[in-house]
Amino acid sequence: MTLAILSGLIVGILFGFALQRGRFCMNSAIRDSILLKDYVLLKAVGVAILVQMVGFAILSMVGAIKISPTPFFWGANLVGSFIFGIGMVLAGGCASGVTYRIGEGVVAALSALIGLTISATLTAMGFLMPIKDSLQKSTKITVGEGANPTLANILGLPYEVAAIGLAVILIIVWVVIARKNKEESEPASNATLTTRIFKKGWGWLATGIVIGLIGMLAFVTSTWAGRSYPLAITSGWITIAKLILPNVEAKMGWDAYLVIGIIVGAFVAAMIAGEFKIRWPGWKLLAQTFFGGLLMGFGAVTSAGCNVTHILSGLPQLGIGSLLAAISIVLGAWVTAYFIFVRPNA
Repeated sequence: MTLAILSGLIVGILFGFALQRGRFCMNSAIRDSILLKDYVLLKAVGVAILVQMVGFAILSMVGAIKISPTPFFWGANLVGSFIFGIGMVLAGGCASGVTYRIGEGVVAALSALIGLTISATLTAMGFLMPIKDSLQKSTKITVGEGANPTLANILGLPYEVAAIGLAVILIIVWVVIARKNKEESEPASNATLTTRIFKKGWGWLATGIVIGLIGMLAFVTSTWAGRSYPLAITSGWITIAKLILPNVEAKMGWDAYLVIGIIVGAFVAAMIAGEFKIRWPGWKLLAQTFFGGLLMGFGAVTSAGCNVTHILSGLPQLGIGSLLAAISIVLGAWVTAYFIFVRPNA
């Protein structure tokens, strides 16, 4: 094992700690925005994306990383990500959400993760693979000499110029809207720094900044390991599943250590804060979360990425495939949340 590969474990521990303290889950962020008109977690996601957009541009300029957007399979991105969004709501968490909640003792999260891992592996190398291959190969679009489309190469701009320029525009728009709506800043805390980090839940701004910085660290360290992509979840669990399967050659990689690190980091954070507790949800909810996980696994592999791959890591790289996937994930989650939560109570 090289130090570069082991860095995935270190990044995972940091990521899991931040996820747990910030309660950072994109399922909750998307669901709460439509059900409760609560945009706190969604703002944390936005901050993380903006931090990485600027950070990736700087890292690219100094040669520390190479921008590596996911492919643009319009059919696979639409179908796979929409199914992922449905599964995300049924599972009660996104790919990173169910992973870190295992570290808190949430049994339903473990059920969802098992479902995700099984269907993701079957889609990557099992009987579901032909469906994935058909959707990807028949709808793939490239630009130039086979490059994956990004906002930058479509506009004919260097990535660094497009990323920083777009980030500046988005920040200005955000500030203007916040002032117009008279949004208040996060209340100041009289608690000590140690208490705020380890005992109290983090605010959306701190959570977004920390996760954005971890995403930058992930890109650099995974590049050292020869992977050249920031944070991702599903690929790590597929690798671990391959290690368990007989007659399948596989070895632990950076992303596999990452997902293990997430559970460890979340466990440490939950233990320090006194929030670890084994939570048994009942068999009915276990069946629902397992089925949701199955949908997430198929959707993630078909779309070439889960919510972390596309929204958290792909959007800062300005990938068109990730943009379409992000929209489709949100639509799938919103439609499912409507039929499960909104319509029954209307």
